[in-house]
Amino acid sequence: MRALVDTSPRLLGAGQLLRLCAWLAASAALIFWLGHFTDIDLDLADAVYDAGIHAFPWRYTWLADTFNHTILKGVLTLAAAWFVLAAARDAWRPRAGRTALDRLRLRVVGLSAVLVPVVISTLKQASVAHCPWDLARYGGSEPYLRLFEALPPGVAAGHCLPAGHASSALWLLSLCVLWLPARPRRACRVALAALLFGGLVGWMQQLRGAHFLTHTLWSIWLACAVVLAIVASVQWQPRRAETAPACAALEDAGGLR
Repeated sequence: MRALVDTSPRLLGAGQLLRLCAWLAASAALIFWLGHFTDIDLDLADAVYDAGIHAFPWRYTWLADTFNHTILKGVLTLAAAWFVLAAARDAWRPRAGRTALDRLRLRVVGLSAVLVPVVISTLKQASVAHCPWDLARYGGSEPYLRLFEALPPGVAAGHCLPAGHASSALWLLSLCVLWLPARPRRACRVALAALLFGGLVGWMQQLRGAHFLTHTLWSIWLACAVVLAIVASVQWQPRRAETAPACAALEDAGGLR
């Protein structure tokens, strides 16, 4: 009887997944500490708010509003749609010559392009935090709330945490799998570049008064968690295959069967 072996491709090993989960836990604690026990959100928002005109000067600038919030988002959405359609087409009608590892990479990127924005948007709609430009501190009428603080009576939820616009770029983090498992250092550099780019997109929104720093940091954290979860779930679908006939021949020659 021929032996069966697991031939499923792997992007990350079990040890690597555990280390990344530990990093996620530590970074979540750090972001929570920044938002709950420091005033870094208010300090940074104060720095870009003009009290003389009672407004955020960057709010309607071409770079922050038209380019970042409209043009760039449109380009990134089209790129995400391309990967989603490519992954869906490959799942429906696999392209000849594409390896199992390449197929796994494509599915991770396609799923990330959908799930990173969806998860962040869903959590945003469930949150009570308000955007800076809605706060009484910055010319609005709403109170400032830290993470997990309850809404005062009569105050409507703000739906502003985490930062939704940054998610249009943060799915790019998944592109790092194109260099896994063979080139982990290159994959790490690509991941860091994608996170920095997503952080920059989020920072432009902070300049407009649309979000606080921790709103963007939570979006970055969620993108990392979602992509890691996708990698773990998609790659851990063992495919069993028979050993090659040559292996059976070796067993026969050695009197093993």
